[in-house]
Amino acid sequence: MTEKFKILGQYIKDLSSETPDIETYLYVRDNISQYNLGIDINSKAIKNKMIEVNTTFKFEDKNKSLKKAYFEIVYSTVVQVNDDVKEKKELEKIILCDVQNKIYPNLEKALLDLLHNSGYPEIKFEKKIDFENLYSQKFN
Repeated sequence: MTEKFKILGQYIKDLSSETPDIETYLYVRDNISQYNLGIDINSKAIKNKMIEVNTTFKFEDKNKSLKKAYFEIVYSTVVQVNDDVKEKKELEKIILCDVQNKIYPNLEKALLDLLHNSGYPEIKFEKKIDFENLYSQKFN
């Protein structure tokens, strides 16, 4: 199967790590296993069948703890879609699955680098994100 898009460029659009003080750092270091990864994907048409796809990963504590650190990365990908892509459903799948599967290794590495450089070197993601499964859950 040939791909129906081409990645023209990808880059980190925004990167944020916030740990307010040493007490928060020590608390988060001991409780970071309670943090969850949130994903948001949005896109906007540029021109000539080009689309900017912004994938946001937020690694945060959803609990009511007062001591929290916050980590976010916005990863931007510029894709050009083939002329034969006409259906909205097909375009959604390209943006939400196919592009994500392509960029995921770079995005995961960037987020892990941010976490490691923020003082949490032991963090690993055990499971890879299954974008196909997320897509089918949302649209089926």
